[in-house]
Amino acid sequence: MTAEATVKKARVPRAKAVKKTDASAHAPSPRASKPARPEKAEISHRLRIRVRAYEHGILDSSVKQIIDTAARYDAEIIGPVPLPIDIKKYTVNRAAFIDKDSREQFEMRIHKRMIDILNPAPKVIEALSNIDLPSGVNIDVKMM
Repeated sequence: MTAEATVKKARVPRAKAVKKTDASAHAPSPRASKPARPEKAEISHRLRIRVRAYEHGILDSSVKQIIDTAARYDAEIIGPVPLPIDIKKYTVNRAAFIDKDSREQFEMRIHKRMIDILNPAPKVIEALSNIDLPSGVNIDVKMM
């Protein structure tokens, strides 16, 4: 006999399990008996801060400064969430009159982050309004 034949011969099909007809067989599965998810606390206000800048290093340091300020007053913070980078491309002729085939391409990248502060206290809003951020960082604040 070859090795394959002995392996096939050694394999025996398993016997199928017999179903019980007891009451325990009809008990709900543990997955079905999960308690309902506790509802989140009502969010009455949300302060949404969108920060934009051309340089990602300055943007990240500004976002860290905003988060540190909000955390100092025990605010609940969600983020920073990186948003898609806006890329604006410009194509320019190199020469003024001739050589249409010779062109240069320039691009501007606008990096964006979003921070949500849930149920902000008046002290948090006041502290955030007094933050001194570097130039080149644009901030949009919305109360939702």
